[in-house]
Amino acid sequence: MLVWRRSHIALSGLSIVGLLLLTACAKKEGGGKPPIAPPMQVSVATVEQRDVPLDGDWVATLDGYVNAQIQPQVSGYLIKQDYREGSVVESGQVLFEIDPRPFQATLDQMEGQLAQTQAQLALADINVKRDTPLAKAHAIAQSQLDNDVQQQVAQSAAVRTAEANVEQAQLNLGFTKVRSLITGIAGQAQTQVGNLVSPSTTLTSVSQVNPIKVYFSISEQEYLALSSRVKAGGKTDLLSSGNTVPLQLALGNGNIYPYKGQIVFVDRQVNPQTGTIRIAGSFPNPQNLLRPGQFGRIKAETEVRHNALLVPQRAVNELQGSYQVAVVDSNNTVQIRNVALGPQLGSDLIITSGINPKERVVTEGVSKLKDGMRVSPQPTTVAATVTQLKPEGQ
Repeated sequence: MLVWRRSHIALSGLSIVGLLLLTACAKKEGGGKPPIAPPMQVSVATVEQRDVPLDGDWVATLDGYVNAQIQPQVSGYLIKQDYREGSVVESGQVLFEIDPRPFQATLDQMEGQLAQTQAQLALADINVKRDTPLAKAHAIAQSQLDNDVQQQVAQSAAVRTAEANVEQAQLNLGFTKVRSLITGIAGQAQTQVGNLVSPSTTLTSVSQVNPIKVYFSISEQEYLALSSRVKAGGKTDLLSSGNTVPLQLALGNGNIYPYKGQIVFVDRQVNPQTGTIRIAGSFPNPQNLLRPGQFGRIKAETEVRHNALLVPQRAVNELQGSYQVAVVDSNNTVQIRNVALGPQLGSDLIITSGINPKERVVTEGVSKLKDGMRVSPQPTTVAATVTQLKPEGQ
């Protein structure tokens, strides 16, 4: 056993010596220099320069073009509801009915009083007609004729008052049928049949939804950009812009509404707390798909940025609040540059300073590169798709 262990140790020693000799020979043949690593392969894209339309994107709230609170004009007990909640009602359509019997009785009373005053006026006319020639013949005193004339005038005024009372009673009787003053969608009834209602009671609401209004707020800078574009198109201001600034509405499910809208309202002031101004757009709504209270997003082209420089978003590296790109020069050497960013355009970014057109920028692994490093660039393409725009400052 001892002999075997000594032989094993001797063989191991010979193996180590052999390895050392092979290593020395390899170093001698290579001249003693380590092998040179090939340049790192990187994907690069060419900086693209072109005119870019910039779109604004704002949260929007939908509201009826006209919202009418339906309230009765007389007091009484509600005896009937004549419309279906949530349905389209026409202007002049009866929505509710109030018990008409007290108002019919008042009308009958007023018509009776009118008949009495008309009879008294007729008698006064007869007296004046009879006493006028008698007074001229001095058969009666002139004072009697004067009294007859004054009585005639008083009865004529009484007739006009009675006629007005009859007209008011007719109106009140007509007001027992509560009608919609606009065409739109009627909401849920706020009171039930059998309740006592008064002019302060809200029975329901009717909203005109074709067209429908869409409210959204834009920043002061966006407002100025839109105003400049409108004036360049020959319009005086946003309110009179018409279709110069077409509005696109994205619904809550992400679908794009098929009809374009236009600006119909611009608030009189910029909100000093938020720095935004409120704007309303009008959209056709022939199928009543859009309803008050819905949310969506409004998109509109605010400006066209000429000769904008575009790079893929993944080519920009953020470092402590600053932004950098790795530019590959003609010698395939990396230059790390600080850049200023503009808006985002789909998967690309607009660069406002720091690079030049046609330069090559690294699109992957920018954080691993160092200034002056040699690389092996592999070209890729810039394919900007206008899907979303975040304006500067957002």
